[in-house]
Amino acid sequence: MDKFSKDEVKELERIHKEMGEKSVDQNFCKSVAISFSSSSRRAGKASLTWEQVRHWFQNKLKESETNVASSTSSMDLYVDLSEASILRNGQKSSSNAKGKQAEDISELTFEARSSKDVAWHDVASFLNYRVVSTGELEVRIRYAGFGKEQDEWMNVKEGVRERSIPLEPSECHKVNDGDLVLCFLEKDDYALYVDAHIVQVLRRLHGPTECRCIFVVRYLHDKTEEGVPWNRLCCRPTQEENVPEEIPLNPLEDLWG
Repeated sequence: MDKFSKDEVKELERIHKEMGEKSVDQNFCKSVAISFSSSSRRAGKASLTWEQVRHWFQNKLKESETNVASSTSSMDLYVDLSEASILRNGQKSSSNAKGKQAEDISELTFEARSSKDVAWHDVASFLNYRVVSTGELEVRIRYAGFGKEQDEWMNVKEGVRERSIPLEPSECHKVNDGDLVLCFLEKDDYALYVDAHIVQVLRRLHGPTECRCIFVVRYLHDKTEEGVPWNRLCCRPTQEENVPEEIPLNPLEDLWG
């Protein structure tokens, strides 16, 4: 049996999380074993071998595989209505009654907030999923228009939601002050979709095919405001009670290679 201390297990968990799907070789396991064995906290205890470290990672991999179901096209999962509500609205369903009919979420479309540029991107497919030690669900995402190099694991509750809907010129009357929207933010060196709140709608008379209204938005990431036309807005399918966390953008990150 591999006898690791609690601190060593925490460190191994941290290393495992940082490495993701990367494999560990003999040299790596040796360096970890030497680091642990030379620690003052291990004084008086037997030194660890690289085989013990490798065995821990192998067991961790087997444990992860029991929680991961792979799919080449979409996350072919059936979840109860409360879990589906978390995916769509970022909040729990008001009803937790058991015995509800399972709902197939494969027909829904989603967007995810990348950890790289902290902007929202359309999800092409869910490659697989896992339940982490906290009990929360994470999914591996393939972004629309990008290859496997940009795939990343995402916490469902924090970074995945039902896809926003582009505003139609004939539906501007549905947008109200205070609404959460997805807004196309365009600068000289980047263009990203980010969350914003509607501060004010300057309504103007117009026909059904071209909206002349101006929408004053306040971006969540930096609190700046600007007036934008209808074609830069996407509406949320529902107005969530839980507003997304205000995280600064990272537009200069080399996201896509």
